[in-house]
Amino acid sequence: MHDLDMTDDQIKDADRLVVLAHPLRRRLMDILRAYGPATASALAERTDQAVGNISHHLRVLGTAGLIEEAPELARDKRERWWRRSSTNTSFTQGDFAADPNAALVSQSVQSMLLDRHTAAARDWLLAEQPGAWVDSAYVADRWLMLTPEELAELGQEIIAIQQKWGTREVPDDGKERQPVLVFSYGMPATP
Repeated sequence: MHDLDMTDDQIKDADRLVVLAHPLRRRLMDILRAYGPATASALAERTDQAVGNISHHLRVLGTAGLIEEAPELARDKRERWWRRSSTNTSFTQGDFAADPNAALVSQSVQSMLLDRHTAAARDWLLAEQPGAWVDSAYVADRWLMLTPEELAELGQEIIAIQQKWGTREVPDDGKERQPVLVFSYGMPATP
């Protein structure tokens, strides 16, 4: 799994990976990435969850070092803002292969992410969209004959493109921008 931006937090500890195995915590990480720092109240509103539930999950993410407080954004001592600790959180299944329990957690996180990605794509396809977004959205796939090394090289090239767009300074030009999910999977499969 790769979340791709500029600073890297390579997860190699199964206990930290377990934290990402919870769908709401993963969603909170995504919201903080897409919209930037937020309070528990703002995150509760975005997720239709109780503030207490969100606060609990923020503490779990914070304890794991995946998010951190942003005290400079608070207007008073009671207000707590949270942001991602790193813009890039990643792990590889190979790092957990030696421990069967950790490997299972890694597979669970990968499966949850795949479910989230396909659900987002399906929801978008079924919703009525403005013309400009319909014309701009894309699907691209291709069957390739590759070695493991070539697949890794292709992945790094795709990651570099996503990183370029994900870390750019968003222009202040008055144009409406929305979060856009761009995901890519490359793995051996049978056509």
